This record gives sequence, C-alpha cells and structure tokens, in this order.
Amino acid sequence: MDHSEPKKVLVVFGATGLQGGSIIEQVLADPKASSQFSIRGITRDPSKPAAKELTAKGVECVAADLEDKASLRKALEGAYAAYAVTNFWEKFSAELEVQQGKNVADVAKEVGLQHLVWSSLPNVTKLSGGALSKVHHFDSKAEVEEYIRQIGVPATFFMPGFYMSNIPGKSFAPNPENGTYRFALPIPANSPMPLFATGYDTGKFVKAILLNREKCLGKHVLGATDYYTPEQIVEQFKEVKPNAGRGATYAELPPEVFKGFLGKTGMAEPVQEEMLQNMQLMPQFGYYFGASLKETHDLVGGGLTTWKEFAAKSPAWKDLD
Repeated sequence: MDHSEPKKVLVVFGATGLQGGSIIEQVLADPKASSQFSIRGITRDPSKPAAKELTAKGVECVAADLEDKASLRKALEGAYAAYAVTNFWEKFSAELEVQQGKNVADVAKEVGLQHLVWSSLPNVTKLSGGALSKVHHFDSKAEVEEYIRQIGVPATFFMPGFYMSNIPGKSFAPNPENGTYRFALPIPANSPMPLFATGYDTGKFVKAILLNREKCLGKHVLGATDYYTPEQIVEQFKEVKPNAGRGATYAELPPEVFKGFLGKTGMAEPVQEEMLQNMQLMPQFGYYFGASLKETHDLVGGGLTTWKEFAAKSPAWKDLD
C-alpha cells in the first residue's frame, strides 16, 4: 500500500470495554489492518486510565454519548468504518437500546459512513413464532439491524455467541453441598451452545469483516468458536483442571430453581424470565436458529479461542489444577 495514502478512520464504540478493546488490539497488531486504519476510540470519559492507555498506543480517544446525536456526529465525522455496540444491561431498557442504535444509524447515514459493523443478535420473538417473547436484549439489537437495513447504511451484522466468561465461577462453580464442581443451567445436557471468547476473539471476527467489506456487506457474521454441549464443557474442564475437575458434573436445573438462583443475586423477576428464555432458546430453536458456523470460520481463517484454552486461562479458575 502506498504510505502517502491517508489511513481510513475506524471508529470503535465501547473502546475500553471487552468487545471494543479486543478490536483495537487486533487491528493495531495486524500489519495489513493497521496500515489501512487509524482508530478513533469512543468512550464516555477520555481522561480515565483505560482511555489514556489507548491514547498511548496511538488511538484517538473521543467522548460521545449514544443518546446525544451531536456528540455522535463528532465521533463519526470523516470516518470510513465504525463498530457499534450498545449495553442493554446498563439500564435494562430495550426501548433505550433501540433508540441508541437508531441514533448511530441515523448519524452514520448522514455523514456517509462506508461500513457500519453493528453488534446484533437474532429476533427471538419473531423467529420462535412468539414462543419465546421475553428475550428483549436480543430483539432490541435485531430491531436496530432492521432499521439499519431499511435506511440503507452499508453494514455488516456481527452476532456474538454465548460468552465463555459467563461460565467459570458463575454457572460452573463448586456445589455448596459437597464442594465438587457443578455446571448448572435450565437446559438438557446435549443442548448446543455457541461459545464465544469475547475479550480474546471479538477483534478477530471484526478485523476479518473490515478487511473483507464487499464480501460481508449485508451479511450476518456469527461470533462463536464452535457449538459445545454442557456435557462437553464439563468433560473439557476435567481435562484441563484434572484435580479440581474430579467428580465434576452437569445438572439440568428446573426453570423455577434457575430463576430462584438469579433472584438470590437481586435480579428482578422479569429479568429472571428473560434469562430463562435466553437459555431455553438453545435447545428449543438454536441460539442462531440452526445456522452453521462454517462461513464465518472460513472468513476468519482460524485462530479462535477454544473452550479448553479459555478454561485453562480463565482468571476465575487460575488457582485450580
């Protein structure tokens, strides 16, 4: 590439978060991507230590608020591509998340952005025929995707899988009764779970999308290493942590017991039901409604983090052997 040609600006929302941080790391470390893109990292407070670390790596850190279109104009002005992600869990509001996503889409259209990578998910209510109608944090992202397509912003839709980081020490922890490790969810032991190592791998997927714009426009890119069953998750834990894993089991929890556990953490009933239906999606319809991961894997070209690798280096399990 001719070095006199100016780099294209890539805007990364949530620059100090797990997804955004992974994208920045992967783009900076890749000679091809870093020769094409300079990075503008969007964060609420560029004076925070995490943002200052990015500035030291050559990232331009800019403050913006997804609810404020004027700040989004500044964030996206002159940019070629952007990765946008919203956080439903911050305020537990699908309406707010949809509005934030539409704000990004409107401004992207206005400034002539060439490639928006939207962190999306399937519309569970529609695709399940109304059987699972409470998975709001999926449906809201899907609604924004629909809007992006409607208004004609050139875009690719990245669909993060089930976070591996939600397993160690959370749903997979010592059984209070006997101390042996137990993985417990309200789904059968053979349910397919598309596992995704957020902090390690988001950037691998998104970098591949950015470097293959024509091939990816209008497409879904599924963010998962592979489909694993709860049984496999337990077996592979035993392989990497043989002592701690001795006697480890999987337990299929009755729905009310699962909700009860969530209630003990202070989670409100509507959110408990949402989490239950989010789990039930996997055995009943499939997280990605049966889609194969092959096309995505061909695009990325390997190097994705396996569950075994993740389990071996998970901070929650670092003291186990």
